[in-house]
Amino acid sequence: MKKAPLNVVILAAGKGTRMHSGLPKVLHAIGGKPMLGHVLERASALHADRTIVIYGYGGAAVPAAFASAAVEFVRQEPQLGTGHAVQQALPHLQSGGTTLVLYGDAPLTRLSTLENLLSRPGLRLLTATLNDATGYGRIVRNKAGRILRIVEEKDASAPEKAICEINTGVLCAPTDLLRQWLSKLTNDNAQKEYYLTDIVPLAIASKTAVSSAQPSDEWEILGVNSKDQLAYLERVHQLQNARDLMARGLTLADPWRLDVRGELDCGNDVFIDVNCIFEGKVRLADNVKVGPGCVLRNVDIGAGSEVAAFSHLDGAVIGANCRIGPYARLRPGTRLANEVHIGNFVETKATELGKGSKANHLSYLGDTTIGSSVNIGAGTITCNYDGANKHRTVIEDDAFIGSDTQLVAPVTIGRGATIGAGSTITKDAPAESLTLSRAKQMSIPGWKRPVRKNTK
Repeated sequence: MKKAPLNVVILAAGKGTRMHSGLPKVLHAIGGKPMLGHVLERASALHADRTIVIYGYGGAAVPAAFASAAVEFVRQEPQLGTGHAVQQALPHLQSGGTTLVLYGDAPLTRLSTLENLLSRPGLRLLTATLNDATGYGRIVRNKAGRILRIVEEKDASAPEKAICEINTGVLCAPTDLLRQWLSKLTNDNAQKEYYLTDIVPLAIASKTAVSSAQPSDEWEILGVNSKDQLAYLERVHQLQNARDLMARGLTLADPWRLDVRGELDCGNDVFIDVNCIFEGKVRLADNVKVGPGCVLRNVDIGAGSEVAAFSHLDGAVIGANCRIGPYARLRPGTRLANEVHIGNFVETKATELGKGSKANHLSYLGDTTIGSSVNIGAGTITCNYDGANKHRTVIEDDAFIGSDTQLVAPVTIGRGATIGAGSTITKDAPAESLTLSRAKQMSIPGWKRPVRKNTK
């Protein structure tokens, strides 16, 4: 049997004056993703046949942010209320089936809540019961509990303002009936706008069943109108991330101090300390440990590896049983084989280190290919940039690079070679040999250290 078509209309035209920002409100991020992106994910998960985003403030910024999405964008100009916004979508709706109306600034509604709403017949409203309903439209019911209408707060009487059940704005309805009701809307209200909520009495008059559903948690229906509300939903979102990850076996030192701004995939017995940030796609294999204050972006880390405190890894692939940090920086193109050590204040970029190699202190390794069992002494620098072009350094297996060495690329250090401390190497160093470059050592008899001048 063919599935009835599902249209999803997302209202995303508002400026968000209280955000005090030139960025359209729906493009402000929760969990590293624009709020509208979260809502579009829900539409995709519902297998919507058509998704229409009604935009306004910010002009082309909203469509441009989702240019690759399978979405139709329709501009609402002028902006004359929620009913007027949905009217703009009517030419784009697939007839028959159901239309679901969502909001681009309410990013955290669970998929299961929307599926529950869609399972009911007739006009279906997502409502919530709040201790403080200030600012929301109220659900007015008769003595039998049937919904009669929704009254906006600015139009509500004192008894109506005392009602605690509120309209979230999310609703779904048979598409063909929705077309009829929208054509009959008027702007006879305090705001002189066309309210989508006015379809409720029209549905009742057409003998259509009007029902409601409520979410499991209040935060599911919260929208964002200020930076304070944005920050609150960010923490709600991150706590849900933490709980989901812990349910799958992750150990967190403190679930309230975790930020996932992308995808985090963890194996068994992974431990993450406090105040870590994960961006893009991050995979942590079994028994990985991440110390406090680390930032990992688009990183793949092999089993048993440890990332010590305050390390920053970006675009790196890490093998098994590696030791990184503290205070290490691995930039894009870094690839570590198994059992590699990258220590404190070591930076790598477009660099490969073979099995068992070590760079434990204060080094920069850029555009470098390093073999296995290589030791990089403290203060070593690969001089990869000549002011116009980048060049590569090759260090073959079992080489030993003494402390405070400069390797001026392009240069190759042969297998088993040793570079004496304090050397500047500009030519290839042969295998199994000691290579160094130092000025002649001198001693000056009678030399005196400078004495601090008394400035008092």
